[in-house]
Amino acid sequence: MSEQDTLTPNVFLVRHGETEWAKSGRYTGTTDIELTPEGAAQISSTAATLVGTGRLLDPSRLRHTFVSPRRRAKRTFKLLLPSPSSSAAEWRNSVTYTDDIAEWDYGDYEGLKAGEITKLRKERGLDRERKWNIWRDGCEGGESMQQVSERLDRLISQIREIQRPHMNGGGPANVLLVAHGLILRCFVKRWLNLSVDSPLQMMLAPGAIAVLSYKNNNIDEPAFHLGMALPFAEESGKE
Repeated sequence: MSEQDTLTPNVFLVRHGETEWAKSGRYTGTTDIELTPEGAAQISSTAATLVGTGRLLDPSRLRHTFVSPRRRAKRTFKLLLPSPSSSAAEWRNSVTYTDDIAEWDYGDYEGLKAGEITKLRKERGLDRERKWNIWRDGCEGGESMQQVSERLDRLISQIREIQRPHMNGGGPANVLLVAHGLILRCFVKRWLNLSVDSPLQMMLAPGAIAVLSYKNNNIDEPAFHLGMALPFAEESGKE
C-alpha cells in the first residue's frame, strides 16, 4: 500500500450475517429477523480476522459508522466491534442508525422467492415485453429505483462532507456501513456515479467486507478497491 493510499479515507461496507430468510432465498426488506447461529459465527470470524488495531478495519481510524436499524444489522455491528478501548469508545459515540442504509423495501414481494415474484407479476399482467429487473423496475408497494437512489445519494453526501477535510491525512476519516446485500450493492453503484440499474455484476456474501475509496486522493474521483493489501504486521519484540 502506497503512502498516498494510507492517507486517503476509505468506506468499509459490511453485509450482515446469514438469516433464515436469506438462507432460503426469500427477499428480506422491512421484516425484522435475527441472525442464525451460523450468521453470528460468520461475523465473529470476520471480526477476529480483519478487525482490530493494525488490521484491515482498524477502529482507531474510524470517524463515523452508519448502521441499518434492522436487528440483523445491529447484531452484526455489535459482533463486529472489538473489546472497548479509549479509541473504540470514541468511535462508538459516532454511530448513526439510519433508514438511508436500510434494505430495499420490497413491498408486495417481501418474503417471496424470485420464482414466486415472477409468477405474481405475471398474474398481474406485468412483464409481457421484458423480464422483471428489481434494479430497474423496483417493487410494487415498495420502493422504486429513484427512491432508493435518493436516500443513498443523501448518505453519500454526508460521507463526503465527513471525509472532505481529511483527504490528505489530518486524522482518522474512515467510515463504516453495516447493512444488507442489495442496498450495499446499490450503494457501490451510486458511489461510482452509476445508476442503480447499471449492469455492474457484483456479489457480497453474508459477513463480507468491501472497501471503497477515492482515486488519486481526490474526493471527486470515487473508486473501489479491486484488491487491497493488508497492513504490515509488526514483529513482536522488535525495537
